[in-house]
Amino acid sequence: MTDRPNTELIEETRRLAAEADRVVVKAGTNSLTDEESNLDDEKLDKLVDDIMDLRERGKEVMLVSSGAIGAGKGRVDQPAETVEDMQAASTVGQSHLMRRYTESFERYDQKIAQILLTQEDLVDTERFSNFRNSLETLLEWGVVPIINENDAIAIEEIKIGDNDMISSSVAVGVDADLLVTLTDVGGVYTGNPKEDPDAEKIEAVGENYAEVQQIVQHSSTAEFGGIRTKVQGAREANEHGIPAIIAESTEPDVLKKIASGTAVGTLFLPVNGKTSETVGETDE
Repeated sequence: MTDRPNTELIEETRRLAAEADRVVVKAGTNSLTDEESNLDDEKLDKLVDDIMDLRERGKEVMLVSSGAIGAGKGRVDQPAETVEDMQAASTVGQSHLMRRYTESFERYDQKIAQILLTQEDLVDTERFSNFRNSLETLLEWGVVPIINENDAIAIEEIKIGDNDMISSSVAVGVDADLLVTLTDVGGVYTGNPKEDPDAEKIEAVGENYAEVQQIVQHSSTAEFGGIRTKVQGAREANEHGIPAIIAESTEPDVLKKIASGTAVGTLFLPVNGKTSETVGETDE
């Protein structure tokens, strides 16, 4: 079991997460599809319900959504084994994914927008400025932006599943107050919970990050390896003063609980106790 961060810091970070005005939510493929790679209507509707819990509290929400490749695989009777196959599958799945999001959000009369990105869009100053300007306008209009990696051209992102890092880069770049990563496990564990019945959930990650990183690297498998990039993404947000949470997408009212200050998933504390409220004051 890893050392537990200071209780006072945990509670303060949980409060900051609850009070966050601008939230980036990342949903993974397994949070949206079934075992046959078909979009799961119940899972998708639950995600939308959870996001609208935040919207109804007056929060700005940006959704970084995986699932295009998975949804595409479920709609074409073709193998999707090579990078080229997956790129093609993503073009089929992306339109289907957005159609379902549109239908689900319309239950709340909530408008949405699609933005496709690659890592280059986030590191090129001019391209990122254009992205941020569009994003800020959409948020002013009360629209929920749905961001996904541009799988049709982003070969490296397909290979490493980089939506986890894209979500953290977006959170940092648009001055978000909170990053929530929703996945198919309840947080970060001391082992792979899919294989180790004795694995325990780690409540919070702060000064114990190096130990947690070693645990994740040791417990990662082909099926569970994605937790590594989720932990890395959360840490990147932390290094810029942004609290982060990795939680299970099937947890009832998961985002409402976070907004209520309830302990959910694994909480990542801003580095050195910094918060997004103080970063600008300390970094000249």
